[in-house]
Amino acid sequence: MFKINLKMLKEKFNYIIDYFSENMPVAESELNFENPYQLIVAVILSAQCTDKRVNMTTPAFFERFPDAESLSQASVEEIYSLIKSISYPNNKAKNLLGMAKSLVINYKGVVPDNVDDLQTLPGVGRKTANVVASVAFNKPAMAVDTHVFRVSARIGLTRNAKNPLETEKQLVKYIPENIIPIAHHWLILHGRYVCKARKPDCENCGITSVCDYFRSKVKNS
Repeated sequence: MFKINLKMLKEKFNYIIDYFSENMPVAESELNFENPYQLIVAVILSAQCTDKRVNMTTPAFFERFPDAESLSQASVEEIYSLIKSISYPNNKAKNLLGMAKSLVINYKGVVPDNVDDLQTLPGVGRKTANVVASVAFNKPAMAVDTHVFRVSARIGLTRNAKNPLETEKQLVKYIPENIIPIAHHWLILHGRYVCKARKPDCENCGITSVCDYFRSKVKNS
């Protein structure tokens, strides 16, 4: 039976936290937004799409729909025309309209600040809800996207996590609540620019000394 040395695992988390605290003291979302409404729209659009493409699309979108009220009165076709360069624009147009209507009807047009309420909105799953709660409201919510899922497993912060929820539960067990919002961005940015999916840049990585992937790579070379 596979056993985990919890003492060593905790030390690994502490090392990672100390490293990023020193080397990436500022880590933020790369999506452009000015308020929770703009953030939730941008995060919905960002699913399986680059932040760069989303940031190219949202200025015209927010000019046309500056708030949930105006978006709730739009047609799917009009929304689609503004986001057609984004991946899966048909589904996202429907979700954005449904999200806006739900905000207006159930929350008086105000984006809720907690994960449970956020998940009642069309197009908002747990990952999106965690992003909005964390980024917009600084809540201790760990959003797990493909970068966080991959990087956590490679380093060895998570063990045998089969899905994002298992990854989330393992991460928050060892990351102090007050730094969960920034830790989310540490892992995303590390995965986006260093620990890339196809070719991890281990030569320019500062945490190879505690990385399971690197240890295995060296062992098998």
